[in-house]
Amino acid sequence: QVQLVESGGGLVQAGGSLRLSCAVSGLTFSTYAMGWFRQAPGKEREFLAALSWNSRSTYYADSVKGRFTISRDNAKNTVYLQMNSLKPEDTAVYYCAADNSPLGSAREARYGYWGQGTQVTVSS
Repeated sequence: QVQLVESGGGLVQAGGSLRLSCAVSGLTFSTYAMGWFRQAPGKEREFLAALSWNSRSTYYADSVKGRFTISRDNAKNTVYLQMNSLKPEDTAVYYCAADNSPLGSAREARYGYWGQGTQVTVSS
């Protein structure tokens, strides 16, 4: 079955960095665009970043543009989210997801497979 497993979350001070990983199995990873989303307590899940199957196209939410970088390693079936200059408002559960197409999108409805999430907490 399809599995997406996030790791790398934790507690970090404001201004710090974290790198999230998402290991994918059960699908042909290299043909799927991948995305990262997050959900803070009491808020809706929001799009953060997406990356096409061949890494040629990227999409970022304005809230993270210039601070977060999405990347992938198709040989390792893994997608990453490098997060720099973290702020307390970045505190949330972070999810990776596989898009049903290879191109990538900010639209949550396009994503058919989701991980369980990893908690990121940024202290002030």
